[in-house]
Amino acid sequence: MIAFDLRCNNGHIFEGWFEDSRNFESQRKKSLISCPVCNDTSVLKVPTKFAIKSSPNGSAYSGKEPSMAEITKKVADFVENNFDNVGTEFAAEALKIHYGVSEPRNIRGVSTSLEEKTLKEEGVQFFKVPIPAPPETDS
Repeated sequence: MIAFDLRCNNGHIFEGWFEDSRNFESQRKKSLISCPVCNDTSVLKVPTKFAIKSSPNGSAYSGKEPSMAEITKKVADFVENNFDNVGTEFAAEALKIHYGVSEPRNIRGVSTSLEEKTLKEEGVQFFKVPIPAPPETDS
C-alpha cells in the first residue's frame, strides 16, 4: 500500500491509499476517487512533505539518533522554559483559565486522579508529560 496526497480542483487536499501508482491512475481515470469535502472527482497527486527538501543546503542527516535521555532532557527543558509551574494548583488554575478568570497561558504542575476527572468533565484539555521533578536543593 502507498499513500498519496491528493488535491481536487477546488483546492482541498486529502490523503488516499492505493496498492500502487498504477492503481491510483486507474481509479482516477474511472473517476472513482472523490474529494471527501466537496465530492469533486477531478483529483491530482501533489508532492508530499516527505518528498520536499526544506532548503538547498539543509543540514545533512548525521545518521545518529538521539538517545531517550537526550529527548527527555529537551522536552523537560522546553516545558520548564515555556510553561508556568503552578505546582499542586494545576487543576484549579486550569479551570480558571478555562472559564476566563485567569489569562490564557501554558501551565504545568501536578494533579490527582480526581482532579483530572473533574478537568475532563469540565471540558478542559490537558495532557500528561512524564517528566521527573528536578531534585530539590538545600538552598
